Amino acid sequence: MLRALAALTIAVAGAASAGPAHFVERSVDSHGKTYRYQVFVPANVAKHPATVLFLHGSGERGDDNRKQMTQGLPPWLKQHMDFPAVVVIPQAPDGTEWTDPEDADMAMAALEKSVEEFHGDRHRVYLTGLSMGGYGSWQLAVDHPDTFAAAAIICGGVTSDDDDRLRLYVHGVPKGEDPFARVADRIGKLPVWIFHGGDDNVVPTEQSRRMNAALLKLGKEVKYTEFPGVGHGSWEKAYATPDLWEWMFSHKQ
Repeated sequence: MLRALAALTIAVAGAASAGPAHFVERSVDSHGKTYRYQVFVPANVAKHPATVLFLHGSGERGDDNRKQMTQGLPPWLKQHMDFPAVVVIPQAPDGTEWTDPEDADMAMAALEKSVEEFHGDRHRVYLTGLSMGGYGSWQLAVDHPDTFAAAAIICGGVTSDDDDRLRLYVHGVPKGEDPFARVADRIGKLPVWIFHGGDDNVVPTEQSRRMNAALLKLGKEVKYTEFPGVGHGSWEKAYATPDLWEWMFSHKQ
């Protein structure tokens, strides 16, 4: 399937530059700080490739530009080096959240720099994240409703249910307003595929169920997959879903 997608991407986008798939290290300046990040560059990268932004979970925070490669999409990419899109993989510093404005801005800056460097197709920019990165994905979808063509959000949420995670929630919801309805409205026409484990005891499954319901109520394009008996680590099954990327890349902004 990925080979077919790659061939289609190259055929549509035009001539490709030769070279095997690989990861490169890059850095970006944001809010007076320098942040390092990784980029997956596909083999024979198309002239105007699709670009995916991946946001990691809380356990991969740091400044080593390595931990964010250990869970979720990066390990999957290492097993699927025929993936046809550029993938931007920033790293949130220790003690921060992707929903923090500085981290959110840094992720978008890394995405923008990568789109420019690899001459990405701005109509084919995609978003995905897991756990803390799932929260961050909802935040970016709200703050940048016209940037992404589609999103895959895994075991994320919108509100905080834990006193130790008071900062991990989608910011900007007025007091007294339903946060799920607010997010569903503010992401605009963004198609979303939501994944969650049915037995998640870290981020309650109800977070994704409520977001799915809010999107359906507004008539938005949404797919919802819940894995029965699966705990928090639902990203392995999510990224292994056979038609995920075909669905993602079928959308354009």
